[in-house]
Amino acid sequence: MNRILWVDDEIDLLRPYIIYLKDKGYEVLTASNGEDALDTLRHHSAEISIVFLDENMPGMTGLETLQEIKRIHPEVPVVMITKSEEEHLMEQAIGEKIADYLIKPVNPNQILLCLKRHIHQQEIVTEKAQQNYRQEWGDISYMIDTATTIEEWQAIERTLSRWDLELENSPMRSLIEDQRTQANTAFGKWVAKNYESIVESRKTTSLKDESMIMSPDVMKHAVFPLLDQGEKVLLCVIDNFRYDQWKTIQPLLSDFYTIRTEEQYTSILPTATQYARNAIFSGLMPLQIQEMYPEYWVEEGDEESKNQHERELVQTLLDRYRRRETFNYWKVNESDFCERVIHQLKGVQTPLNIVVLNFIDMLSHSRTESKMMRELANDEAAYRSLTLSWFRHSPTYELLRRAAELGFTLVLTTDHGTTRVKNAVQIIADKNTNTNIRYKVGKALNCSSKNVFTIEQPKRVGLPCPNVSSSYAFCTGSDFFAYPNQFNYYAQYYRNTFQHGGISLEEMIIPLVTLAPKGR
Repeated sequence: MNRILWVDDEIDLLRPYIIYLKDKGYEVLTASNGEDALDTLRHHSAEISIVFLDENMPGMTGLETLQEIKRIHPEVPVVMITKSEEEHLMEQAIGEKIADYLIKPVNPNQILLCLKRHIHQQEIVTEKAQQNYRQEWGDISYMIDTATTIEEWQAIERTLSRWDLELENSPMRSLIEDQRTQANTAFGKWVAKNYESIVESRKTTSLKDESMIMSPDVMKHAVFPLLDQGEKVLLCVIDNFRYDQWKTIQPLLSDFYTIRTEEQYTSILPTATQYARNAIFSGLMPLQIQEMYPEYWVEEGDEESKNQHERELVQTLLDRYRRRETFNYWKVNESDFCERVIHQLKGVQTPLNIVVLNFIDMLSHSRTESKMMRELANDEAAYRSLTLSWFRHSPTYELLRRAAELGFTLVLTTDHGTTRVKNAVQIIADKNTNTNIRYKVGKALNCSSKNVFTIEQPKRVGLPCPNVSSSYAFCTGSDFFAYPNQFNYYAQYYRNTFQHGGISLEEMIIPLVTLAPKGR
């Protein structure tokens, strides 16, 4: 039962209200002055859901009582009730963080509406969302069963992400998780069936599906047109940034940006930095990078960083398209370097500016390696919450705010997303095989799982072939690879961690958003 504390020096005159609320199922505690109210709150603080507080009382005033209530029980919502409409009293009350402000005389419906807004709002919203999801569940299942184009899969990812967010605190969360599993199973089969033909069609302009933006198309599709219009562009690539994470931070960016376009594009395989991000900056498939610019391609087995030539790859892209723009490139791994980038932006007149942010990537890796991080981000909702907390308090937020003030058009995207892995599948490979647990490239790969997508002729899908007999194997859905040696240990170690490299909606269907600074 929800318990109300009502404080008013004329409390006897409010008996009809109290009887009305009791009939509605509320328990009402009363006090006729500030001292008694505080005493009641001290004894029942954990049980009181809301306080109705008269502003004009003898002795301790309503505002003085409010200050003490917030000290004793800062989380309880307080609704100030007053006869006065003076602006300075309203400002004082709002400054003390009241939940609401009602002018006497109030009617029972106003009180009831106030209770629904401040006590029951989340419950009402959740119940309505659950009702709407039940009605839409069949439509989503039909969308999954009949999807044949990338636009349909994008719509499915948008829909599932919307329900992920709306139902993240709902008992029905397991139902949306089951539907996402269904979607990823079907999407994995669709990719396995169509990926080679999609990549092959890219080689012929007449056959290429222009609606399917892939990693090599990002600069040409989203950045070059802005440069052609004379705009000053900041391309921000956040590693491991999923569509649902974008929707989580979007409200924070709305303070200083308006969305010009919100799109999704498709990451190439593997959904890993060495392949997908290098494809973005070069405008080429990985095999083309290796053949045209071998000095900038790093093999899987090499010790050096797989993305150390991004600046040079951007220059090759501009050169091939005979573009004369100069550009800045920053890679941010630490907060102090981000602050230096913020400082440098002030005097930038360069048309193209690129910043790569690796925090989400570090977050997913630290979650794998740290027991504490596993507990903090034990599911998708907690992972999104950590992303939001990071963004709100990190220099990245200040960087993007400052960019808006300086008139930069922001293109916000990623190279790939991540997915939470749950099921270990056994694979046999030689000792030179790469270490990523969502995809493998090497000789004599042997895996019995039906959910693994294998590419026996990598060059046909634009992938380098380290050896003549090399092949690629990709996990789909929530699977991950583990070797027979210490299989159970690694199955337990990686289960419920966020990984990338394979095939899932979260990894491959990712945000590409153009934002204009407000005031322009």
